[in-house]
Amino acid sequence: MSDAAPAATSGRRLRALDAVSVERLHRATPKKVAALKTLGIATVLDLLTTYPRRYLDRTRKLDVVDLDVGDEVTILATVASVTTRTTRQGRSMVEATVTDASGALSVVFFNQPWRVKQLGEGTLALFFGKVGDYRGGRQMANPVVDVVALSPDDHVSDKMLRIVPIYPTSGKVRLTSLDFGELIDEALTRAGVFEDPLPEPIRSSLDLCDRTTAMVQIHRPASVEFQQAARRRLAFDELLRLQLALQLRRAVIDDEALGIVHERCRDVAQGSSTPGFARALLEQLPFPLTQAQDRVLREILGDLSSNQPMHRLLQGDVGSGKTVVALLALLAVIDGGYQGALMVPTEVLAEQHAQSLRSLCAGLTIPRSDGLFADQPFEVALLTSKTPASERRRLLSGLADGSVSLVVGTHALLSDGVSFAHLGLAVIDEQHRFGVEQRAALRAKGRGADGSGRDPDLLVMTATPIPRTAAMVLFGDLDRSVIDVLPPGRTPIVTTWASTPLLEEAAWESVRRAIASGRQAYVVCPLVEASATLDVTAVTEEVERLAAQELAGLRLGLLHGQMRADERRIVMEAFRSGALDVLVATTVIEVGVDVPNATVMVIEDAARFGIAQLHQLRGRVGRGAHASQCFLLGDAPTTDATRRLRALEASTDGFELAEVDLDLRGEGTILGARQRGESDLALASLARDGDLIDAANVAAVALCRDFPFLVGLEGLADELRLLLDAEEADFLFKS
Repeated sequence: MSDAAPAATSGRRLRALDAVSVERLHRATPKKVAALKTLGIATVLDLLTTYPRRYLDRTRKLDVVDLDVGDEVTILATVASVTTRTTRQGRSMVEATVTDASGALSVVFFNQPWRVKQLGEGTLALFFGKVGDYRGGRQMANPVVDVVALSPDDHVSDKMLRIVPIYPTSGKVRLTSLDFGELIDEALTRAGVFEDPLPEPIRSSLDLCDRTTAMVQIHRPASVEFQQAARRRLAFDELLRLQLALQLRRAVIDDEALGIVHERCRDVAQGSSTPGFARALLEQLPFPLTQAQDRVLREILGDLSSNQPMHRLLQGDVGSGKTVVALLALLAVIDGGYQGALMVPTEVLAEQHAQSLRSLCAGLTIPRSDGLFADQPFEVALLTSKTPASERRRLLSGLADGSVSLVVGTHALLSDGVSFAHLGLAVIDEQHRFGVEQRAALRAKGRGADGSGRDPDLLVMTATPIPRTAAMVLFGDLDRSVIDVLPPGRTPIVTTWASTPLLEEAAWESVRRAIASGRQAYVVCPLVEASATLDVTAVTEEVERLAAQELAGLRLGLLHGQMRADERRIVMEAFRSGALDVLVATTVIEVGVDVPNATVMVIEDAARFGIAQLHQLRGRVGRGAHASQCFLLGDAPTTDATRRLRALEASTDGFELAEVDLDLRGEGTILGARQRGESDLALASLARDGDLIDAANVAAVALCRDFPFLVGLEGLADELRLLLDAEEADFLFKS
């Protein structure tokens, strides 16, 4: 790496920086290199893309003398003294006195003995916390600490900027923000100019600063305004790379695809009287489709009628009627002589879907051409890892020769022994449980063993509400349909957080009243068996306790994922038929379970669940004409837990709750397990950067349209090759 390298294609420049170890930096001592590696920083590119986690604006610094009790503030102060002792309760306590030019403040840490070494006398650090009153004096307890300099010898006053960047260090890593700053100063100087990979018209239209300015100002901002401009540009770059990867993935698939034109789907979409399974199901449904269902069905049928394979995401809140829409699409495809497959993540959900589809298709028959025997009922096959060998052989043979038209299954559908004669439509439910690879594997089943067949259409569904911005990042390669209206007759669910013993007793009384009036109830527990390390209710113990106490005399059933499939099936059928009053279960009932007579849901230790999971569990009731209730039991140990439970009390709108969830937990949890091609979002925020996500999507679509496969935009292409997962990059740029 030269001391002032000339500008180069942006991808090549980043690749060069990624090839240079931080050990090559003059200020990188062995101890600093070791500390950097504990933070995952091995190369100069790693260093430059480790952005400050926050900034101290010293032009607005709050002095110690100005602190009031109750303030939650950040102060920059020097450790004057530090001591440690053990309290009467046996807890370790570190006490420090910190000072600035205006005065002194007491700082105390409980059960953090390592703070003694971190905060030696003379250490300059940022202390963030709430100012309390202790024996008439001001004190900050357990503040967040960022060490800026270890001793006065660092001459901080000469080196620190007015806007001070604070980097991700900890007490266990002896590397200060000042150390970071010195290394980054050197890296920026020696890296030189970064050629901008973004076409100038896009940069100008979005008022984005250039790449070099952004890289310098994110680390060394001349002002708050410069820092914000730098963050906006670099966050846009992150989002653009994601959107480009999604658009390129779609382009690669479409470029290779041989789609199926489903003529019968066009007939159904246009309201043709042409007979078939789809038309027959529409006519025998006991309820009309909602406007939202009808709109979404027409969008899907329109895709199925085109010569390009469908890639569509169907979102709908719990109970919105996605299954009926998916079944109508499957039957329309089957009417044209093709097969349909519905893949789900768990056996319980597969069994439930098979039961629901069989119920909906109960009146459908396959006429016999010879007229000698009665028409055959339409078959909905079920294939899981627990399917008996003889039944499995029959199903595999039927799928291979085309005599089985519709199959519901788990990952078992992806196994090598499963082949389809003419797979026309693959539906994946609870899409968030599957990755990109599983989607591709199921799609490949339609091409046959030799790959010579045509690509089946793909519909992925989720009842997990996803914020619009997250959906664009996760599923930008899919067209999106939303069922945003619940079918008529659905009753609202009244949710109560039973946070006190009195409210808990009222919850159990509501269960008893519901059972007495002929209804049924669920009780959900977090664990199957008791844990020695977690103070959490276990379902195997709770079912016995409830039978002896709060729900004595009622018929209780037990359901959890460790039971054998046949045992689960027997319990679910008993509950569905009304032979059980209360089903005590784990989250195995989270999705797919549909018993309209169940009107009360009790969730124990509710604070242990996330918003999306609580909303899904709550959706197991309110599925019939009877008023329904949900009770959330237990304390909330954190402020975030309180907000989650209050949000569930206040709203039954899944999409509204998804926005609350995003605000509380951030994009890391929303994005979930990393799927191929998703890079980490170091700066961009799904909660705050909706405008940038929209802009990145528009830009990516335009760039991929005007520069197919980014030919002519070598800088962007090089960056994608470098910064994406290697397998994904090879897939996107295989040509």
